[in-house]
This record gives sequence, C-alpha cells and structure tokens, in this order.
Amino acid sequence: MDIILSNASGEPIYAQIVSQIKTMILSGSLKEGDALPSMRNLAMQLRISVITTKRAYEELERDGFIESFTGKGSFVKAQNTELFREEQLKEIEAMLTQAGEKARRCGITLAELTEILKIVYGGDES
Repeated sequence: MDIILSNASGEPIYAQIVSQIKTMILSGSLKEGDALPSMRNLAMQLRISVITTKRAYEELERDGFIESFTGKGSFVKAQNTELFREEQLKEIEAMLTQAGEKARRCGITLAELTEILKIVYGGDES
C-alpha cells in the first residue's frame, strides 16, 4: 500500500493516512474484502507510531470504510459511494460559497471566477 506522508502539509499524519486509504477504496484500488496491513506493519512501513495508525484505522472504521476483527485484521468494507459523494458535494459547495463571497467583495466578475475555476479544475469540462 503506497501512502505518502508530508510533514509540511499541516494535516495530521493520521488524517493523511485516512484520506489516502479512503481515496484508494473509492477509486477501486482497494476492493471490498481486501486486507489492510496490520497497524504494526503499517507503522513500521511509514516509520510512525502504532498509536497513529491505530487512530487512523479507528477513524476509517467509524466512518464505515473498514471493519476490524480481533486476531484477523482489518478489511475493506462494502461502500455506499453515493452517500460519500453527497458529503463531498456539500463540502465543495461550502468552499465555493466562500470563494464566491470573497470574489464579490473583491469585484471579481462571475466570468472571471468561472475562468479561474476552469484553470484550477484543469480545463476539462467533463
């Protein structure tokens, strides 16, 4: 499992692990029933504390992405991708609301803001 941690990101290490594993699950690179590395093995691979990996796995389990079994390990759980997508859309909408309000305060037109969004998104309209 390829997890890349950044000390410069400002995001806690456990949250970086959670985010990257969620992305792997939602993209299909980790599928329902796939085993995750043990907390101890992941901690050794990433050179971090077992407490950090434990916190990440607990959060993933709480959010319904994995399930853990004593003595067997942690496994990817079946996903409700539509619910996750809806949560992400709400978060994006809140961010865009802030951007829209700031743009209005700064006198940026809707056309200019749309152009900025196209550039940031990568120019692909699909």
